[in-house]
Amino acid sequence: MAKTLTMADLLEDSDLAQLQKGEVVEGTILSAEKHEIWVDLGPHGVGVVSRREIGHSNSDLKVDETVVASVVEPEIDDGAVLLSLRKAAKDKGWEVLQQAFENEETIKVQSYDANRGGLLIETEGVRGFLPVSQLSAEHYPRVSGADKDEILQKLNSLKGIDLHVRILDVDRQQNKLIFSEKAAIRDAMQDRLKELSEGDVVTGMVTGVVDFGAFINVNGIEGLIHISEISWDRVEKPSDYMKVGDEVKAKVIKIDDDRLSLSLKQTQDDPWVEEVKDYKVGSKVEGKVTRITPFGAFIQISPAVEALVHISELGEGDSADPEKLFRLNETKTFTIIDIDKDSRKISLSFDA
Repeated sequence: MAKTLTMADLLEDSDLAQLQKGEVVEGTILSAEKHEIWVDLGPHGVGVVSRREIGHSNSDLKVDETVVASVVEPEIDDGAVLLSLRKAAKDKGWEVLQQAFENEETIKVQSYDANRGGLLIETEGVRGFLPVSQLSAEHYPRVSGADKDEILQKLNSLKGIDLHVRILDVDRQQNKLIFSEKAAIRDAMQDRLKELSEGDVVTGMVTGVVDFGAFINVNGIEGLIHISEISWDRVEKPSDYMKVGDEVKAKVIKIDDDRLSLSLKQTQDDPWVEEVKDYKVGSKVEGKVTRITPFGAFIQISPAVEALVHISELGEGDSADPEKLFRLNETKTFTIIDIDKDSRKISLSFDA
């Protein structure tokens, strides 16, 4: 019976040396399927790349393209060469990424997946990570109450989107590659910040509404409108005043490093200033009880003006207990004893 010749047998009598594990070879794609790629290696025969060895960065390869691969096994059962595109790309990729890190280059990447901590990225055949904290203001997942599922949903929406990043850390020995989108835009952002001054009125888009305020993207710069700066009225829920995607005009009240502190209410006239003109010390006013505390009660005497009747103005002993004297939303008559316009405070007295 004739002996079945293997590729190794055929190569024994030729001048062509047999391929070795780890050797890098070049070939042309014969077929490209989702689960495997077949490659023409010329005199070395045919190679096959399994799905797990294709890599995310090679997912769009086409027939007749030239590829560089690493030899995993010189010959498998069917005589083909088992190849890895991922390993060949990774070996070369570490060198490219190290150079980009040293030169502080900005590179373009895409994420292929996400977890609650950030984005998973593969570039130059090497897998890396972009932490949530290193995302730009435009892409940072601002959610109310730090809902982890909502954060993950927002991060997943960034998959496949071009991101411009810099490399924060690259270590081939530890297989560590960390990206930063914030670092890539820092220089441009600093230039934009220099163009702004406290008191400027800017236009921005709401990127997140949380319990303590709203985050605003002002030409790539992150701004925060604290809950106390949303309206001259008392604000319980910032979401009652704005939602993600709204365009707002706000006043710059502080510039701190790479963040702006903004005010929505300071772009509008303060109604307290106008309404308080109608009141004088010693005059009687009617007001509705809005809050009762151990130290007194807050009284709404006009739509924009809330005043305090302190416990010291309620009498002596148990009769001065605000809980016993007042009920929420009831209307009583008070006397104005002080108006402090600088502090926007009015003090009242009450004769039970």
